[in-house]
Formats: sequence, structure tokens, C-alpha cells
Amino acid sequence: MTINIKEQANFSIANAFDGIEIVSADYKKQTFSKHVHEGYTIGVIDKGAQRFYRSGGVHIADKNAIILVNADDVHTGESATAGGWIYRAMYPVQSDFERVSDDLYGRGKFAPYFNSAVVNDLQLAEQLRLLFYQVDNNASRLLTETIMYSILMRLTLGHSTLRHVPKDISGSKSKLILVKEYIDSYPAEDISLSKLAQIAGLSQYHFIRQFKNLFDLAPHSYQIQVRLKKAKSLLKLGVKPVMVATDCGFHDQSHFNRHFKKALGTTPSKFQKQAVLYKN
Repeated sequence: MTINIKEQANFSIANAFDGIEIVSADYKKQTFSKHVHEGYTIGVIDKGAQRFYRSGGVHIADKNAIILVNADDVHTGESATAGGWIYRAMYPVQSDFERVSDDLYGRGKFAPYFNSAVVNDLQLAEQLRLLFYQVDNNASRLLTETIMYSILMRLTLGHSTLRHVPKDISGSKSKLILVKEYIDSYPAEDISLSKLAQIAGLSQYHFIRQFKNLFDLAPHSYQIQVRLKKAKSLLKLGVKPVMVATDCGFHDQSHFNRHFKKALGTTPSKFQKQAVLYKN
């Protein structure tokens, strides 16, 4: 007897602030490769448990635990139980937190950093569930933003700190950042390793090692993540997936689909249908 294991991930855009991405997922065997999001990941486990890598360590979040992943944190994801895991999550961006910090402290905007990958805060978990319920039921923008603002404020006050920036021991950090910015600016370019190493002023061997040490991803893996970020933006604008694949530098549609699903747990076509561009 064959058992059909169905993975589900449903995306939507909340009518809050400038539109915040929301996901509802039920995964059995889904495994996420190393990837990043342009926004923070704030999630709550409803059933089962998730194991994931973040910030150099492996963490487990079980029922009612809150997952915190900073913007651009390299992370993975897989089931920590035989039955998989069910969770809801939102992806606020840096500017969403900045408006909260400016209101709270009145001395300029800053985005918080979450040292802990998993926190246990039952009140916050229930606030998140209330938010998702209201989004599912098309609540007014005022109600949605009020709940979301309260969540962002609680996270900032109770669970965040300023990010610790490691010292540049090698002396090449600033040049490696230039390489990162180059890839960010030209995600679709079929760039050579030697060109990137030249920008960094390093041998190809040392460039690969130092780039991975600094950004937790090899250069080619980072390029894939930048392409996926651009792809998400184009999909939300209604560009056909086949065109998105070409515009973002993927070899073909299957190459694009494979990387997209490994990072987001769904296909580009399904994501596009669900995560419709939010309009005022």
C-alpha cells in the first residue's frame, strides 16, 4: 500500500503596512537547503517539531515555540518528528521593525537582532495565532496592523539586541562585501569565479574560503539566493514563471523550480497564485 505524503505551503500578503508575507505550512518530509530571506522569519509551531540550522548551530522548535530568523540569516529546515510539523509564519522586513524602534526609542531607526533562534513566549505565540486568524478572515487593515504592531513591539522589547559585528581579522572583509554587493546588483549574470576573486583581491582558493566564512554560504550558493529574491519580486508583479527563470539567470524552468521549492517549500507557480501583490 502506497501512502501519499502531501506537503502544503500556502502564501498570502497581509493588508498591513506595505504588505507582509504570510505562510501556512504542513510539512511531512520537506527538507530546506541553506537559504536566506530578505525579511525576518517569525513563526510559531502548531504541531510537531522542526529542526533547523541558524547562526552556526542546530535548533529544535516544538509546539508553541517561536522561531526567530533574522533577515539574511542563512538557515535550513526539516522535521524533528516522524509526523512532520505544522506552522504559521510572517516575514516582516527591516523597515517594519525600524518604524517600531523609532517610536519606542525616539533616537533614530534601527532593526533588531535576535540572538535566540527559538524562544518560548506563550503570550506572543497566541498573538501570532490571533494575527493569522484575522488575516485568514480578511480583517480590516486597522485591526491587522494593530495586532502586528503589538507583535513587533513585543519582539523588539523582549527578545532583541543590537547585532554583534565581528572584527575584520583578515583585512579583506570590506572587499568581500564589495563582491556581495556586485552579486546583489547583477544576480542574473553568469559571472566567473576568477572575476569575483579579482574584485576581492584574493586567490580563488582564499576567496571561496573567506566568502563562506563571512556569509555562511559559498559564492555560487549566495548567487542562487539573490536570484530567488529577485524571482519572488517578479512573481508578485505577475511575471510568468518561465520568464522569471530566464530573467533571474536560471538555466531553465526545472532548475528554477528545484531551487525555489528547496528554499520556500512550494513551486513558483503556486507561490505566484497565492502571494498576490498587495495594493492599497
